[in-house]
Formats: sequence, C-alpha cells, structure tokens
Amino acid sequence: MATETKAKKPAAKKPVVEAKQAVPTASAAATVPADTRTAMEKRRVITGTVVSDKMQKTIVVKVDRRVRHELYKKYVMKSRRFKAHDEKNDAKIGDLVTLVESRPLSRDKRWALQSIVRRAAQALEANV
Repeated sequence: MATETKAKKPAAKKPVVEAKQAVPTASAAATVPADTRTAMEKRRVITGTVVSDKMQKTIVVKVDRRVRHELYKKYVMKSRRFKAHDEKNDAKIGDLVTLVESRPLSRDKRWALQSIVRRAAQALEANV
C-alpha cells in the first residue's frame, strides 16, 4: 500500500486595500477622547486625617471607609494608614488633607500631600 501525501494548496492571497488617511479638522482636534488622559489626571486622590507628623517631610494619614459586613449586614468603619510626602512640613496632627498618588519615594511612601482641606483647630471648632 502506497501512502498518499496530500499537497497543501497555497493560501489564496487577499487583495491589499490601502487605508485612506483621515484629514484632521479643527473640530476633530478640539475633541479629545475621555480615555486619553495625562499621567497627572490618572493619579488617585484620597482624603484623610493626619495622625502623625513626627518624621521629617513625612506625614501619616488615616483614611476611613465604611464597609458592609458580609454576614451581619452592618456597616463597619475600616481604616488604612498611608505615609505621604510633605515637602514643607505644613500639615499638623488632626488636619484634614488630600493626598495624590506619586512615584515611590521610599519603602512605604507612595503618596504626596496635595492640599490641606481643613486645619486641626478649625476641625475642632466645627465639631463643637
């Protein structure tokens, strides 16, 4: 018995279609898609309370969030502590601050102080 080998047929070549380049117009240049944002716009922003300012140019910020307990269906407060860079040592304990995500500055610091929303003395007066 002779084994027959089937020769593969060459694949049919598809016709090459040249793509037409769109001519940019003034209105098209003004419209920027929402998903093309700069690196600064993509950075996360969080708000929290300063709990420590004892390090040089570094603050520790506590960020609280409410989470619903899976079993008991009760809302529970959970918090995280972030170390943030404070170039001018402006923030003091008790201040409400806004942090912005940054490049790693040390082993723990990945956030930078963006602004002080409310000072500690003002925060105490607001609660009274």
